[in-house]
Amino acid sequence: MKTLLIIAWLFSFTLNSYAQKTSGMKTDQTPETEIKNVIENYYFKGIYVGNTELLKKAFYKDALLFGDVKGVPYFKTAAQYIDGVGNRISPEKSGKDFKAEIISIDVINSIATAKLNVKMYDFNYYNFITFNKINGEWLIVNKTLTDVQP
Repeated sequence: MKTLLIIAWLFSFTLNSYAQKTSGMKTDQTPETEIKNVIENYYFKGIYVGNTELLKKAFYKDALLFGDVKGVPYFKTAAQYIDGVGNRISPEKSGKDFKAEIISIDVINSIATAKLNVKMYDFNYYNFITFNKINGEWLIVNKTLTDVQP
């Protein structure tokens, strides 16, 4: 009888361990991790290589961009911005330095903001990006930017 109880206990322990590992796999992707993935693999990479398809995966189709560049007001739709990136020489092809970093990501429910610093060409951009989780995907719905001179 003791042997049967020990076997039953060991069997239930094995099943519980497996269930814990499976459920742990599902929670590996936190909202912050998902947003970081969008920023690094679609936004930063799209800007660096000039890949408009990557940028289209990052932006909500009706997103708006506001800010100033060298003191001049800046306004574009996502489509205008992405088209501009596609029609310029990419930082990768220009051979100039490109440095992009995530400063912070804050998430509350289905909204998030990210503060970024992107240095490329002769610019030192600070971006405040607003995300919204739409149909299960984190998308950029708004971008504000400013160019800070050193």
